[in-house]
Amino acid sequence: MISDVPVWLITGCSRGLGRELALEVLKRGYRAVVTARDTATIQDFAGRYPDACLAAELDVTNAEQRRAVVRSAEAWFGRIDVLVNNAGYGYLAALEEGEDDEVRAMFETNFFGLAALTKAVLPGMRTRRTGHILNVSSVGGLIGLPGVGYYNATKFALEGLSEALAAEVAPLGIRVTIVEPGPFRTDWAGASLRTPKASIPDYAETAGARRRAIQGYSGKQPGDPVRAADAIIKAVEAPEPPLHLLLGRIALDMVQAKLKTFTAEMERFRDLSLGADFPAEER
Repeated sequence: MISDVPVWLITGCSRGLGRELALEVLKRGYRAVVTARDTATIQDFAGRYPDACLAAELDVTNAEQRRAVVRSAEAWFGRIDVLVNNAGYGYLAALEEGEDDEVRAMFETNFFGLAALTKAVLPGMRTRRTGHILNVSSVGGLIGLPGVGYYNATKFALEGLSEALAAEVAPLGIRVTIVEPGPFRTDWAGASLRTPKASIPDYAETAGARRRAIQGYSGKQPGDPVRAADAIIKAVEAPEPPLHLLLGRIALDMVQAKLKTFTAEMERFRDLSLGADFPAEER
């Protein structure tokens, strides 16, 4: 089905931001490969947009499914113009409370699966010398918080990978945007959230308090997934898309506060930092 209309491949479309983004993309006349681990949750997309939508099974940690979805997208639509790596979830635990299998599973989805799918899509984009990759990170990819450290680690890793990728592919006509939402009204803090089987009382007022706060505001977050989807599409359509796209006032305020504190700290210890170099006359 060859056409000049851009093709989006979006992961994690069963609910939340991924679902709203897929809906908005299709409503605006784009074509889309809409994916989820359970295809029953996305069959309505194909029913409403039979010519513009391909619904496909995709667990980003499954290598064969990654290869199959890229092959299907290229066979059906001829190419992939925009990749949105949205699939992911949270796990809340103090570092000492963290369960190794849960932490590694989250890294497989939030980081390694994302990187592998990106590698599978890049050859086509390189050949055509055009494309846009959007990696859905979080304000938690820029700011570490008690009880969120392992999730922060997956998103901090994604930030570094994405910035490096952006520099690698810019000369090839491929753009990269890191999407950094604050708290949005999705299932991230509800059904999708994972927590350790056992908690340690000594962390009740730090990691425990953060965990209770996050679980307590599920369904009450100020961020609107529909408006977030609109912002993402506008960023893709912009003549010069951003590398970093913060979403929501809380995310913006938190990052601005961190930058202010970080700058002040750098200045306070400026002489100590500079003193670590060899003296100029010895270089």
